Amino acid sequence: MQGPMPRACGHQDSTPGTETPSPPPSGQQAGPLGQGQAGDSAPHTGLWTLEYKRELTSPLRLAAAHGHTACVRHLLGRGAHPDASPGGRAALHEACLGSHTACARLLLQHHADPDLLSAEGLAPLHLCRTPASFGCAQVLLEYGASVQRAGGAGQDTPLHVAAQHGLDDHARLYLGHGAHVDARNSRGETALSVACGAAQRLEDHECGLHLCALLLQHGAAADARDEDERSPLHKACGRAHHSLARLLLLNGADTSALDYGGASPLAHALQRAACAPLAEAQRTVQVLLNHGSPTLWPDAFPKVLRTCAPVPVVIEVLFNSYAQLRVSEAWKELIPGEVYQIHQPFYQSLFALAHTPRCLQHLCRCALRKLFGKKCFHLVPLLPLPEPLQNYLLLEPEGVLH
Repeated sequence: MQGPMPRACGHQDSTPGTETPSPPPSGQQAGPLGQGQAGDSAPHTGLWTLEYKRELTSPLRLAAAHGHTACVRHLLGRGAHPDASPGGRAALHEACLGSHTACARLLLQHHADPDLLSAEGLAPLHLCRTPASFGCAQVLLEYGASVQRAGGAGQDTPLHVAAQHGLDDHARLYLGHGAHVDARNSRGETALSVACGAAQRLEDHECGLHLCALLLQHGAAADARDEDERSPLHKACGRAHHSLARLLLLNGADTSALDYGGASPLAHALQRAACAPLAEAQRTVQVLLNHGSPTLWPDAFPKVLRTCAPVPVVIEVLFNSYAQLRVSEAWKELIPGEVYQIHQPFYQSLFALAHTPRCLQHLCRCALRKLFGKKCFHLVPLLPLPEPLQNYLLLEPEGVLH
């Protein structure tokens, strides 16, 4: 068998996608300095070494990755194999990653496998991760790609991928082709669970809301638990996404559900409050309480005070959900001095209640809320009361406690 060709040390190989494994294969020996391989009669000068190359890409992969349709057509016409996967991915994977629909269609027309798995176990549909890749997803399904295929380390389906990236058009496409709306990945998550935990930024919330509404319309289970026993509501509250929390509650999500750590959705919302946008944190806590969420054990309130001290509006909403809560002067030590100064009117009103019962109006509010229970959010707006009184019943904050 012909051995690999030697080359001069220091020479720059311009061939893309090559690497030099070490050591050389068994039975191959590099010659001494100044010589070629043993038995090589060609005269060489300088310092020589042997290089063993492994192909990591191909012209077809590169052309597809950059969307060069004419080059893809030419290479296929010259016999390039559409499913060749140097480096672990084929040209079709690259076309989908780059959202190059024309290249993807051309490869499929030349009999590329629409379900070919990469070295990571990902099918081309798993790589349709941007809004611009919608055309690639369409053409893959047109050529028979499986919408149910799970792949990758997380065993996600294409619907999970769409949920992770907030791609409601992709999700609608997959559901229209029979995707199982409550399929589970290796972490026990449904697409709804993934979508509820994916919206990291406030600007992502609107897109995530539309996607979750679509999944719920197709029968997604609002209380599906993952491997940590967290429901979609736990995750929405952990992101301080009050609109999504409300959507889930309107679809029957359980406010009293506990995860493996014993935390309720309200606990997740309170843990997030100090680092979430102020209005989002307040509204999330408020919507949970107005849909019948159990309040915290009174002895846990000092922990809430310590965590949420910089956002007293959250403390006010929670505090007003109790008919009576014993206030301790010792709580002052839990509030940093600068925070107390910034929010002095609120904290003065809080500690003024240390030796005073709540006002009669507040007690009437609590009696009505107890009567309405989980239907507070629906029933209070039906009462023949002025809007300010309705807001009062729904725990709208005032900035001080009475």
